[in-house]
Amino acid sequence: MQGSRATSAAAVAAATDTLGVGGPRSEGTRRTILDVARSIFAARGYEQTTIRAVAAQAGIDASMVMRYFGSKAGLFAAASTMNLQAPDLRSVPASNRGELLVRHFVERWEDNPSGDTLVFLLRTAVTNDAVADQLQATFNDLITQPVAALGDDRADQRSALIGTQLLGLALCRYVLHLEPLASLSIDDLVAGIAPAVQLQLSPPAPPRS
Repeated sequence: MQGSRATSAAAVAAATDTLGVGGPRSEGTRRTILDVARSIFAARGYEQTTIRAVAAQAGIDASMVMRYFGSKAGLFAAASTMNLQAPDLRSVPASNRGELLVRHFVERWEDNPSGDTLVFLLRTAVTNDAVADQLQATFNDLITQPVAALGDDRADQRSALIGTQLLGLALCRYVLHLEPLASLSIDDLVAGIAPAVQLQLSPPAPPRS
């Protein structure tokens, strides 16, 4: 897995560099390619998605996709890391951090569940190890780093436990559409999940003397 993680990281870097090709007038084309790629990756999985299929649906030549992203791995890395925005847990009182984190994700999922990075990766991660590695990297950017920014030396462990709540919610509500979870209001979702997340964000009680 270390090798595939390194490959994913290299692909992300390459995709980021390639995104600069063409200048501002090419931004619309790049955005179209990425939007189409996300849709096809989510529908077909990583293995069954081809550069030709993405190009055809985007209405451009396959060579244009290669010009911007270099390879399918580079295209996937760019598609799965666009629009990442991590919450700043330091912006609210400590007692409100669980609610902030849960609401941050729920509201972005509600706004565009099919286009959200974590939901997109959940749909595709079961088909390829490289995709699973990308999910790990995205999870680190969106959850582990904000928790670590609080100065918690157990950020990795706490974030992993938080992830069981958030990724489980995303899978059950937005991918599997399980009821009654799929029909709950945003406020009910936040009220139900936030206490468990808050427990991981709260500093441990001092040991009894």
